[in-house]
Amino acid sequence: MPETKITFDVKKGLEGVIVAESKIGHVDGQKGKLYYRGYPIEELAKGRASYEEVAYLLLYGALPTAAQLHAFSTHLHRHRPLPQHIVNMMKSFCHGMTSMEALRTTVSALACNDPDARKVSLDFHLHNGVGLIAKFPTIVAYHHRIRQRLKPVPPDPKLGYAANFLYMLNDKKPDPVSVEAMNADLVFHAEHGFNASTFSARVTISTLSDMHSALTSAVGTLKGPLHGGAAQAVSTMLREIKTPANAERYAKAALARHERIMGFGHRVYKVYDPRARILKKMAFALSRKKKNMRWYTIADRLEKTMLKEKNLNPNVDFYSSIVYHLLGLPTDLDSPIFAIGRSAGWVAHCMEQYADNRLIRPRSKYIGKLDLKYVPIGKRK
Repeated sequence: MPETKITFDVKKGLEGVIVAESKIGHVDGQKGKLYYRGYPIEELAKGRASYEEVAYLLLYGALPTAAQLHAFSTHLHRHRPLPQHIVNMMKSFCHGMTSMEALRTTVSALACNDPDARKVSLDFHLHNGVGLIAKFPTIVAYHHRIRQRLKPVPPDPKLGYAANFLYMLNDKKPDPVSVEAMNADLVFHAEHGFNASTFSARVTISTLSDMHSALTSAVGTLKGPLHGGAAQAVSTMLREIKTPANAERYAKAALARHERIMGFGHRVYKVYDPRARILKKMAFALSRKKKNMRWYTIADRLEKTMLKEKNLNPNVDFYSSIVYHLLGLPTDLDSPIFAIGRSAGWVAHCMEQYADNRLIRPRSKYIGKLDLKYVPIGKRK
């Protein structure tokens, strides 16, 4: 009987590989479209959907009624505070700990405070997931103030998700334009298909692990500069450019050195990132409100240069960084804010994975040696 030869079609980075079906989000890279449960993000932007509405949509599959939204928002408000022993733990973090490292560690530590954290069922996953969505902004804001030797600002139950986050960061009620910009940024980061961090969360939950572990995996994955760290790299670049007059010269010099200009191009989108298009308008409006067109003008000139030189369009990280600049947020909060927005998508994907679960276990193509003989240590050269 002839030997059956097994062939492997290696797809580095799993590019183009379909690993599951999903009803949560759809990314059409060829047309530059992004859908949340069937809704184009342009529709959500036009309707000025709140982050709470979008989180509910991703988790439950439909936009909430007024009563459902009130109940969901109340649930989020109730779970915003952090236990005092967790706050004390955060105060003990080393001075050089980054915001993403603090978020990753705190999400994991919160499991010890929840007696149901390790229980595995759809109900417990949803309960724990919503609790973490509520706490993500509190963790980021508390760590930011603690490292500045400032007293953490408790969450305000009268404020919405985006407004409360800005309030906890700065200890003052934010203006409506800033809240609208922050809300839009969180909404447009909430979901994006099987990106690296979402896939990481689904892999973890597929082992029948708990929601805290899954979101800790996701945060750790998002931390990398090729994923959530891109916005921070854009912010650093903008500060290096300094003035609009230097933007084109900076880009051309970097390209001549074969350096990557962060914030441009995308693994999936072959045309303009729809999130970047909307956030560009938001950045322009916020720039006018703040009477500071400097960062927007730098970005606009960079965009035109990259389109001319490399035929590349900006992605969501590019104009998010402008929004963060104008909101006065420090550079290293870019990735944690991404995580805050994406938390709803992560939880929704974990729920979907668990509801029809199969352990995610791909194979690799072995290219090393075989059948080597063991040599005693005294005879090895």
